Amino acid sequence: MDINYTEEMKARLRRVEGQVRGVLRLMEEGKPCKEVVAQLSAVRNASDKAIAHIVAENLHQCVLAELASGNPDTGKTIKEAIELLVKSR
Repeated sequence: MDINYTEEMKARLRRVEGQVRGVLRLMEEGKPCKEVVAQLSAVRNASDKAIAHIVAENLHQCVLAELASGNPDTGKTIKEAIELLVKSR
């Protein structure tokens, strides 16, 4: 099943993209390492939240599809979603 990537998901990634550009700007301006690393940490956190949101939405859509098709056993789908989250770290 293909996931429906929402505008909210895309907006999250656009924010991450903007944060990365901000980090590059800090580097080009010769800002201290501490500032650059702090902003990179913010990028990582935003990226992790985007991953979690996308996996959660995909899980939701897959579970609904399985239930609609008459398959009440969603354990495999849930396990796959958890594995995706673990691999992303």
